[in-house]
Amino acid sequence: MAGLRMSVVICATAFLLGLLFTHWTADSLTLWKSPDTQTDARLWAAAAYYAVLARMPAWLAYIYAGVAAVGSLTILWSLRDGRAGNLMFDGGSIFLYGAAIYVYINDVLPNISTNFTFLVFPSQTPSISGSTSQHSPSASLPPFPAYLHEPTFQLASSHLVCSVMLTGVILLQAGRWWAEQADEDGDDDDAMVEDGEEPTTTREGTPTPPESKKTR
Repeated sequence: MAGLRMSVVICATAFLLGLLFTHWTADSLTLWKSPDTQTDARLWAAAAYYAVLARMPAWLAYIYAGVAAVGSLTILWSLRDGRAGNLMFDGGSIFLYGAAIYVYINDVLPNISTNFTFLVFPSQTPSISGSTSQHSPSASLPPFPAYLHEPTFQLASSHLVCSVMLTGVILLQAGRWWAEQADEDGDDDDAMVEDGEEPTTTREGTPTPPESKKTR
């Protein structure tokens, strides 16, 4: 059962990470760029992508929310075991998972719905690559609205923060799996000692099964 819960958490987290990674096509246009490279074409392209997100069907948002809820409930369920490993790894996982959801709900969603839902684009709408649809020079684009500069940069930063925290959840779950495997190996060795058969070790330090007792 523990392995099933861990698989559900990793699958849900990987699904959400994949969604955030798709945003990199727009986030890369504004994140960690010098002012010289922040052209209007790049900013319009990123804004066009965020506007598509703001106008996505409601049923898609419900699917994403359902996957996030399944992942968080599964981690909370694991905490019921009360084991030290669960409290450490799952406690850290639920903190990072909850922090990522908090950032997304309080920073990303209000930003998109407020600034990009009813955004009006120029007649020459730029593509994600930064070039206009009519292949005209980027200088022909109107200036990017000043009030959208900060929201556009903030969206890219928030997506990155959520990605880092969800990656930490996967690493913690991998650490939990490794710790449980080590505990199981230790329990097997203890059981062999209780039976009166001390396990021997090879030169590399790996335990080998004890030999059968010789009869006189």
